[in-house]
Amino acid sequence: MAINEPYKVEILESIKEDPITIYHIGNEWWDLCAGPHVESTGNINRKAVELESVAGAYWRGDEKKPMLQRIYGTAWENEEQLKAYLHFKEEARRRDHRRLGQDLDLFSIQDEAGGGLVFWHPKGAIVRHIIEDSWKKIHIERGYNLLYTPHVAKADLWKISGHLDFYKENMYDQMNIEDELYQLRPMNCPYHILVYKRKLNSYRDFPIRVAELGTVYRYELSGSLHGLFRVRGFTQDDAHIFCLEDQIKDEISGVLDLTEEILLQFGFSKYEVNLSTRPEKAVGGDDIWEKATAALKDALNDKGWSYQLDEGGGAFYGPKIDLKIEDALGRKWQCSTIQVDFNLPQRFDITYVDSNSEKKRPIMIHRAVLGSLERFFGVLIEHYAGDFPLWLSPVQARVLPVTDIQLEYCNEVTKKLKANSIRAEVSHGERLPKLIRNAEKQRIPLMAVVGPKEAETQTVTVRSRFGGELGTMTIDDFVSRIKTATENRTSF
Repeated sequence: MAINEPYKVEILESIKEDPITIYHIGNEWWDLCAGPHVESTGNINRKAVELESVAGAYWRGDEKKPMLQRIYGTAWENEEQLKAYLHFKEEARRRDHRRLGQDLDLFSIQDEAGGGLVFWHPKGAIVRHIIEDSWKKIHIERGYNLLYTPHVAKADLWKISGHLDFYKENMYDQMNIEDELYQLRPMNCPYHILVYKRKLNSYRDFPIRVAELGTVYRYELSGSLHGLFRVRGFTQDDAHIFCLEDQIKDEISGVLDLTEEILLQFGFSKYEVNLSTRPEKAVGGDDIWEKATAALKDALNDKGWSYQLDEGGGAFYGPKIDLKIEDALGRKWQCSTIQVDFNLPQRFDITYVDSNSEKKRPIMIHRAVLGSLERFFGVLIEHYAGDFPLWLSPVQARVLPVTDIQLEYCNEVTKKLKANSIRAEVSHGERLPKLIRNAEKQRIPLMAVVGPKEAETQTVTVRSRFGGELGTMTIDDFVSRIKTATENRTSF
């Protein structure tokens, strides 16, 4: 306090664990820092240092706190490492989903509506529709029942679940409706439990699998909001499995297979897997923790996936598996999670009738594959740098007339493409070279060029964004090749 360092005092007061490490140079300058340090700037390679930017930042991301200046810099062992880092950073900037989202007209966050609330534009919405359709199809095939549940509920529901005790700072304020308090949902779990509780379940009914693309709302400080990666309203690809103790391993194995199938569709094949075990404070007996943890380990071993063990890193309510996907730049993103829960079944007193007609408590498994659609979409944009594969691209083909004389035929071609569920559009009014450049800037995978010859022979000359000229073909052949590539998730 004497040397006017109120922010460090605040940090000191928030540290609950020893040791507290302080670094100082004489009595001139003191810092809270764990290190490591060098004794002199002469120990740093001056050719491997870069001051990058200066930006305003609210203290601890809270807009109600003072605005500070944040200076960004980086230091490396040698100049080659610095150059590699700067190249990586430039590539990351080129792929930034916030810029590409605007350039490609995929989504926006409108100040008039509020921070952290996502508007999906038509092109972004069609990608979301494709993702959702694929997600639903796979889940139905894998024995899940789809649910749709309300976005609000009585506040008492969140008291029972424990969210009001443990998660209140991330929940929106309650609403008074006809003298009863209601709450926007931060999670989907209690709703799925209520669906389970609507009737008496028998051991013969298990496993029971329910899934929902459920939108949730969580309060985040405005300073922490970041494009699609940190928002206040988002849709989780949420699912819950109710099963018996001896079914845990098979259900976890099924979730791992499902996770792999879904992520491979989008080009993600490299994962970092973590298994987190019982923390010091936990609910549930030793036996069930040991059995559940062993089931998670066995499922991972059977899958052949290597994993890191995080001893004591599990949630208080059960062990869990977390999976991070690796993108085109080698960055890792937390997406999939599988969590065994001994807490909510107890809080909501859910039961089933066993073979001896006695009431027992089922095991509950939480799981998400994509995590949130908004965040996953942001990862996809950056992974592909906006160049979505043909099957996922919002516009698969753009039909381009050499002159407006061919416009009527172009409209006929587009109509036939759309009739075959191909996402196509016509663009005209400019010279052909500019039409091609515009299509390439908009990351359109295929262009169908139509001149006098094509109109006369009822054909199109196809140009690929990456493959260049692919030759002239009939409309039926063009349609067939797009449909085959889309169905097989391959290039044209």
